[in-house]
Parts: sequence; structure tokens; C-alpha cells
Amino acid sequence: MGTDEVLPPVSPDRLANAVGPMSAGPSRDRCLCVGYSVQTRPAAVSFHDEVQDTRAVGWLRLLALIEEAAADRRPVFTPFVELSAAERRQIITLPTTIATLTSVEHLGLYGTNLVRIPPEIGSMASLKNFDPYTSHRLHWYPYELTRCVLLADSRVSTRALYGNFKFRPPFPALRPVTAARDVDLSALDPGVWGAEAVRSCSVCYGPVDRELRQVWISIAVGTDVFPFLVNACSAVCVADLPTPEHGYIPTPHTGGPDIAQPASWR
Repeated sequence: MGTDEVLPPVSPDRLANAVGPMSAGPSRDRCLCVGYSVQTRPAAVSFHDEVQDTRAVGWLRLLALIEEAAADRRPVFTPFVELSAAERRQIITLPTTIATLTSVEHLGLYGTNLVRIPPEIGSMASLKNFDPYTSHRLHWYPYELTRCVLLADSRVSTRALYGNFKFRPPFPALRPVTAARDVDLSALDPGVWGAEAVRSCSVCYGPVDRELRQVWISIAVGTDVFPFLVNACSAVCVADLPTPEHGYIPTPHTGGPDIAQPASWR
């Protein structure tokens, strides 16, 4: 249930030590990219452009935690509670190795410094509960999350999302259709493309070897409507996308400040 105003009552095992150990220094960076109301929303927005430091202690520790969780097939994975505040701040995305967490049913990402999640989350076939609540720098999610067909419960900070119904902040403008030969899809600028690499089509799972078509679509998954970034390999795959959620932009779109959105909730 996406809400920022009141923390709903939840079971003790869901929020106990959810943020991890307290220590000197901040565990995340402040983010006001989308504002927090109609009055404070910006005219235009762009992707976070940070690149993950894969030599950071926090990153290396997270890799080890994922390996442990995959090996023991645990159903609950809340890795950030194992890290210090400084280590948590070092992590701005998740490793692609989350694809190995096929037994995880609950993924807890409470209060992180994440700015994006890799499409490999779609391989977490057992995922039922997804909780990135108060990770305020996560403004969008990969379309591949829709592959988690068991996902029934989610909790996001609605006001942090692009196009959220409360005050309709804009979506970043996406690039026009791009020939795959004209760009190195394994080494992208995340501030432009939203990712450091595009490895496969979000829709058909096939290679993106001829062209890349990026679109936004707002879809309900779990108990929230997510703004999803789609990396499609063709116009056919874009046409195969589902109908967006009622009350949101009614077709897949390329974002930007000129895209008309429905009226905000308040």
C-alpha cells in the first residue's frame, strides 16, 4: 500500500530493525527530485546519474549476503539490516545476482539509498512481498518486476514516484528509437538511459540487437501502481504491453514535461 503520511501497523518481523544499525553519518542522501506536492513538483525531471562503485565495502558485503541467501534458500531477505550506515549509503542499485534469489518470498528494502533496481528482479520467481518503503530515491521500477507473478503485497512511498496520483510529477524524457548499432548497450549513461546496461527486452526477454525502444507505463502490481521503464526490442513488443492502470496516462509514452497527465488527487 503506497503511502507516505502514516506508517501502517505491521507484524514485528516486518519492521524490526528494518533500517539497520545506527552509526555516525547518514545512511542515505536527501532527494527532492520530484518535489512533494503540486506546488513543489518540478517542470521536468531526469534520471539519477550515479554509477555504482563496485569496489565499495558495502557493495562487496551485499554480494556476499546475496550469495549466502541463495545458498540457504531463505524466504526472507532484508540485506540492508546487516550493513552499517556508511555501507548502506554506498549502494545505489542492487547486483544482477539477485536473479539467484529464487526462494525469496519477502524482499525488504526499507529506507535505502537505492536509485534503481536491475531488471533481474524479474527472476525472483517466489517473490510475494516487496517492501522498498521510504527508499525515497526510487522514482521508478523495471518492467521486469511484472514477471513476479506471485507478487501480491507491496509497500512503496507513493510521493516519490514519477506520475504518482497525488500530485503527478513528470517522467524523464526518453530518447527516440535507437538503432542498437549506434550505442553500446553494455555501457550506458544511467543519467540518460536509466540503466548502466540493457541486456534483454523487457517484454519478450529476447536480445536487443536491432533497436531499443524505451517507454513508460503505469501498471498495478502487488498493492501499488508502479511507474515502469520498459526496454523493448521492437514496436511489436511495445504493442504487446498491457493497458495502463485506470487514472494514469492511458498509453505507453516517452515522458517529458509535455506529456499530459490526469488531474492530481490533491
